[in-house]
Amino acid sequence: MNFDFSEDQKNIQEQARSMLAKECSSASVRHIIDGDQYFDAALWQQVVALGWPAITIAEKHGGLGLSYLELCVIATELGRSLAPIPFIASVYLGTELIKAAASPAQQQEWLPALASGDIISTVAISEGKTNHVDCLVSDNQLSGRKSAVLHGKIANTAIVSAKNENGELGLYFAELSDSSVSRAPQDSLDPSLPRAELIFDKTPVIQLAGQTPAASALHTLFDRAAVLLAFEQVGGCEAVIDMAKAYTTDRYAFGRQVASFQAIKHKLADMFVAKELAKSNAYYGAWALAADAPELPLAAATARVSAIDAYYLCSKENIQAHGGMGFTWEFDCHLYYRRAQNLSTLLGGNPYWKGLLVDRLLAA
Repeated sequence: MNFDFSEDQKNIQEQARSMLAKECSSASVRHIIDGDQYFDAALWQQVVALGWPAITIAEKHGGLGLSYLELCVIATELGRSLAPIPFIASVYLGTELIKAAASPAQQQEWLPALASGDIISTVAISEGKTNHVDCLVSDNQLSGRKSAVLHGKIANTAIVSAKNENGELGLYFAELSDSSVSRAPQDSLDPSLPRAELIFDKTPVIQLAGQTPAASALHTLFDRAAVLLAFEQVGGCEAVIDMAKAYTTDRYAFGRQVASFQAIKHKLADMFVAKELAKSNAYYGAWALAADAPELPLAAATARVSAIDAYYLCSKENIQAHGGMGFTWEFDCHLYYRRAQNLSTLLGGNPYWKGLLVDRLLAA
């Protein structure tokens, strides 16, 4: 059985890699980190023009109607390039939650604008408390605050988790341009994927009216996004392994290539093994996601845990492979270490997903 991507999908990946190598250098990432912009608007427009936000949106909603496999190969290249754009927020999160929880009429209204890039969406579910929701909706007006909202400062819309007057959890569509919404940036180790606090003060909202309960829709979102994030993390792993190999091959110490020292060989071998394990689990997750298989929850948790572990190890060891230079601002090692840490905390950290993995293994 062949679990590899098709030739067409590999061609999409190669084209994405070529474009991002040209248009998304480390200087672009540093410009976002050092500057006052929250994302690379020019790169985002190119991504929109290529139709990437529309990949998994049905043609009847203005999308391309392709599968999650095409989105997975794109995710790999976005992770490799550290693209500082709201792709995760708007595509993996906002779009997917609308697909999972909105009614057909709502999907027809909102998905075309997401496919065309006319709006940028995000998801606001965290309040800084584990499994606790204080945001309240009364008379279709939302009050409360959400923290660590990915690209919350620049998104046009957000899907917000909140309870109604009866204490029932729901998902609500909010226009973030409304005057009742206050937005404040939050400090982050990785400003290239910034987060924000959103404060709602009787903000008009529309409840997502699909047949799937809110809690189930969020579980579906987490599983889908976990697989896509795993591919971004695998792409990051491949990038830092290439960096470590190139630097230690070109660098000489005591008349020998640094790469020839056994300690460096062991580091690179550990990085490669971790990356390959994460890649294998990500491929399994991609199959389950594309096939809408019942194995998706287990595959997603497995992919998420192994990808978090692999990206942390690879980004850390890449710094070590660069020696004293690896810790300096001038080298790009820290950009990947920052991204590894940032992605590891999205949708719950490693302990959360390890707990899910154990529960799902026991239930299998």
